[in-house]
Amino acid sequence: MSPIAIRVAQLGKKYQIGAARRRHDTLRDRLVHGVGSMFRRSEPTPLETFWALRDVSFDVQRGEVLGIIGRNGAGKSTLLKILSRITVPTTGQVDIYGRLGSLLEVGTGFNSELTGRENIYLNGAIMGMRKAEIDRQLDAIVDFAEVGVFLDTPVKKYSSGMYVRLAFAVAAHLNPDILIVDEVLAVGDAAFQKKCLGKMGHVAKEGRTVLFVSHSMATVQNLCTTGLVLDKGGVSFWGSSGDAVAHYVSAISRHDFGWADLSDHPGRAGDMPSLIQSIALRAADAGTFRDTITTGDDVTFEISYDTGSLELDYAAIGVNSHLGERVCTVGTHLSPGFHGRFRGKGTLECRLPHLALTPGEYSLIVAIGTNLPRRNVDAVDDALRFRVEPGDYYGTGEKVLYGQGHFAQRSDWRLAREASQMLA
Repeated sequence: MSPIAIRVAQLGKKYQIGAARRRHDTLRDRLVHGVGSMFRRSEPTPLETFWALRDVSFDVQRGEVLGIIGRNGAGKSTLLKILSRITVPTTGQVDIYGRLGSLLEVGTGFNSELTGRENIYLNGAIMGMRKAEIDRQLDAIVDFAEVGVFLDTPVKKYSSGMYVRLAFAVAAHLNPDILIVDEVLAVGDAAFQKKCLGKMGHVAKEGRTVLFVSHSMATVQNLCTTGLVLDKGGVSFWGSSGDAVAHYVSAISRHDFGWADLSDHPGRAGDMPSLIQSIALRAADAGTFRDTITTGDDVTFEISYDTGSLELDYAAIGVNSHLGERVCTVGTHLSPGFHGRFRGKGTLECRLPHLALTPGEYSLIVAIGTNLPRRNVDAVDDALRFRVEPGDYYGTGEKVLYGQGHFAQRSDWRLAREASQMLA
């Protein structure tokens, strides 16, 4: 058996982008367009070439756990779709040695009209498994997905949580030689995510190959043996998972300190409007922007926005560690002192008194949205990065040190028993 599970050679994927094509959904639309075209000169729609991937080459060894990381728009999802045979590459070649299972979107490969049981057998058949093989895995799949009561219900009636639990259980339990997982697991609750990560670790220990896309650097370091960093459609680093995380963190750390223009930021999802214009950090009574603060400083974040005619209900900021772990979340909806909605152009100020972050590097995700329904209308990941330096937060002369968790916490101590009693 070949030691190579996946071989990618000079892979490229090109898209044509440009002005949106006019749609004619009704007979009236078609007639109006037809008459209008008689009196105006027809001009071709300008198109632009966009390479989502270009000249990507790497080999994945059998039994290897590969973490794929990169900013939004780097080409991660496009790569997984090509490897999963969902998208055809423009250039290059992909060789897959073994049976492949993938989970890229909620319920990928499911037929919504079929029941959960029928979809399990359908996916197994697509992977080339015999009915007897699927029978042996059926109970394990149902137990893992926790959908036993609804097993014979059409999956179109499932909640998104049930859908993704069953989709992952099918992908992981039907004994694929290669398991490909996008960060779709984020739709599950914390317990389910932990369960999935444990299952992927178990799959890897059995000698099978796992490819995993994640924005959590801690997960990549803990789960993966190798890391691939994508940047603007190309490979910027290939090596151990620890070195890959260090390379990625170092690369993004050179940008967006103190103040960041978010009008055209790569951390924004492609389908969101650019309503958040910028974010800035001011520390203590400084009149200028800061990229470095000290543990315990008073900090103010400034969010500039332009919502046009949209009226929004809340703004929120999430503080993440350099490994992508959420440290805390603050928002207007979590502040009893904030009332009302906002629209048009303006600036929101968020003051965090005595911010007790321990020394290190942190990043922000910023979002604005509506309450009914509760959803982010615009959100930008890795919007701003800043450093925290050691300081005498406790007032004892002892500085808060690196590696002492994420938060510094004051505490009161007393001797509950006399010294003589303690010695006795």
